[in-house]
Amino acid sequence: MKKVVVIGGGITGLSTMHYLQKIKLEKALNVELVLVESNDHLGGKIHSVKHKDFIMETGADSIVARNEGVIPLVEELNLQDELVYNATGISYIYTNNELHAIPEDTVFGIPTSEESLESSTLISDEGKEEALKDFELKNVSFTKESSIGSFLEHFLGKELVEKQIAPVLSGVYSGDLDKLTMASTLPYLVDYKDEYGSIIKGLGANKEQFQAAANKKFISFQNGLSTLIDRLEQELNDSTILKGVHTTKVAKKEDKYEVFFSNYESIEADYVVLTTPHDVAQTLLQNAELDVDFNKLKNSSLISIYLGFDIPDNQLPAEGTGFIVSENSDVNCNACTWTSRKWKHTSENSHLLVRMFYKSSNPAYVDMKHMREEELVQVALQDIEKSLKLNGKPYVVEVTKWNDLMPNYHMEHGQAVKSLQQKMTAQLPNVVLAGCSYFGVGIGACIKNGKETAELIGENIAK
Repeated sequence: MKKVVVIGGGITGLSTMHYLQKIKLEKALNVELVLVESNDHLGGKIHSVKHKDFIMETGADSIVARNEGVIPLVEELNLQDELVYNATGISYIYTNNELHAIPEDTVFGIPTSEESLESSTLISDEGKEEALKDFELKNVSFTKESSIGSFLEHFLGKELVEKQIAPVLSGVYSGDLDKLTMASTLPYLVDYKDEYGSIIKGLGANKEQFQAAANKKFISFQNGLSTLIDRLEQELNDSTILKGVHTTKVAKKEDKYEVFFSNYESIEADYVVLTTPHDVAQTLLQNAELDVDFNKLKNSSLISIYLGFDIPDNQLPAEGTGFIVSENSDVNCNACTWTSRKWKHTSENSHLLVRMFYKSSNPAYVDMKHMREEELVQVALQDIEKSLKLNGKPYVVEVTKWNDLMPNYHMEHGQAVKSLQQKMTAQLPNVVLAGCSYFGVGIGACIKNGKETAELIGENIAK
């Protein structure tokens, strides 16, 4: 009998286990499946908190519905009736101490037409004129390995990128655009530029697919994202789940591996899947040659603050769902989601629930990371007063700190991951790295990665 040990009970680990169990049953494989999680609950960054009449997510608040494998998994788990979709509405950028609507017909803040560019209240006439060079300049040197910041600024101009595009893209990809590759963000923009001669024209020609995706783009569940985690755990009835067990080392033992724990007896395994953050995997493997590549992978940090008020959410700007903050504003936050407006299921009585985000790239973060919860709440309340002109005392607060747990896909990320995989195949065959540290930060990407990992192991066992 073969044994597979999956370390890490987040969405990647759970997806890997789900599809391994499915393959085991379909192919009648003689294999034992073990999932190990150091916390006393599964889910990793996915965790729903219910407090009074609010539902709050300590990590991701939704899943991109169109990502490959998301809806099929929901259907496999019979969760269709639990699905909820985001309310669509206007997103704003907070700049020059006021809210400006992101123009319609934009994709990540990038205009899809001259009319969309012209309608922006964020960009000066000079900035709009500079952006029009996109229709004339040819792409001579940019590839998918180029910096997306350099690419966009070259063709669309500095002002449009800094004031309208960068706040949106940085919010999605958690990094400096000059340090992120096209390949890890929006690789199709290079294709559009080469095919249509213009980024704007390319997006315009493919606008329908983006508009279709915008409606009902994100999904959650009536009782929060933990619904998915709980159902995956329930379905793993032919697997062993060890919670509250701390893994300390993974060591090669002839043609197998021994997994050691601080509070559990060691397990001998034929396959080991590491879905932990990359620095945890690095510690478990204790391999100097792998450290060269592991050390190239970077994480960032985030503070999330939910505030629930006894105020109707209709006091917010009409049809809005939140805002992103540009640089040099008078608030400390990077973004604010009007959660009760965007996700109706999160506020039972339609009271105002907002979520404030503070990233480690933010100069204010240096001081905030040392603050007590009470101090963090005061910072958030000041930001709400400045940006939304609302005064009130929250009756529900939920503060989450993700310290060095947010993967940052910088320019060297892809090559470092590729090198790691090659070295591990040679030195540690059947030990697999998986998860958001390497192959995509969204829940959909993690589900896809988990499924592919399970299929790879299943094929090897079936040989």
